[in-house]
Amino acid sequence: MAHVRQQIRDAIVTALTGLTTTGSSVFRSRIYPIEAARLPGLCVYTMTEASEIETISRPRLSSRDLTVAVEAYVSGVNNYDNTLDTISVEVEQALAADPSLGGLAKDLKIAAFEAEFAGEGEQPVAVGRITVAVEYAVAENNVETAA
Repeated sequence: MAHVRQQIRDAIVTALTGLTTTGSSVFRSRIYPIEAARLPGLCVYTMTEASEIETISRPRLSSRDLTVAVEAYVSGVNNYDNTLDTISVEVEQALAADPSLGGLAKDLKIAAFEAEFAGEGEQPVAVGRITVAVEYAVAENNVETAA
């Protein structure tokens, strides 16, 4: 089994695979650039996580606030904003369909959106980052099972 954080990230990838605009171009990392042939595409990765102890007796319950980035990559010469917004609609609706991610999370919400545009390459690339806030809990002695 894996850390609940990884299970959440994997559940988000699964929920976002097969969307109309990005299809199967969903990746679990941002380390390697997406090939132009795979665009538009999504990258899903963990940004930050904060933890707070909720109980006194051991094993203590740890409440976690996880921030996950869903980055949408689009290339072309026009309509960046419209395509990023279309992808954003698809992502937000897919995640809203199961905000508990199959019981892994207490709650999930869209926390922010930001866009960047780069025109240095062969074709300009637009990136829209959807920041997803996920609340979950685990026992300190079992971080592979959501509590």
